[in-house]
Amino acid sequence: MPECLAHMDAGIARVSESLPDAPLQEIVLTRLLLLVGGHLLNELELNLKPFGLNDSDFRTLMMIYTSPSGSATPSELCEYAQQGATNMTRIANVLVKAGLVTRASSAEDRRKVVLSITTAGKRLVRKILPPLFPQVHAAFASLSASDKRTLDRLLRQVAVNIDLLTHPDPRP
Repeated sequence: MPECLAHMDAGIARVSESLPDAPLQEIVLTRLLLLVGGHLLNELELNLKPFGLNDSDFRTLMMIYTSPSGSATPSELCEYAQQGATNMTRIANVLVKAGLVTRASSAEDRRKVVLSITTAGKRLVRKILPPLFPQVHAAFASLSASDKRTLDRLLRQVAVNIDLLTHPDPRP
């Protein structure tokens, strides 16, 4: 990783030579977020592969698992899992086929589909999560509790800024 970081820094320094107005610190932070996120995602995917799941499948399963009712509509899941309708249909099919969720019509509105977690789905979540905990702890091991709170606050601010960029306030 140190070699990768050094290569990144050198490349960004070269960009600054040809584009002096480039926002260097923001570019570095963006690259670091992508680098860290990519590595975390790769590790997660490796741990999910033996269960026949990928990140989007697991994220969707976790959203249903953590829902107070243990269920959600595909449109709710699309919004919160950041997935398109077509991919959410694929994800739902994977989870239903695996017996992790059921698909049924809503009791309130028969036109709506509701995905609900099954006992097998709950059992799988409880099987997958604990082995991930040591890796999560290790990734943040060198940070103090205060550092973690600060990182949480800052990343949430960046998330809100990105949301404002992609979903500008329509009010005049």
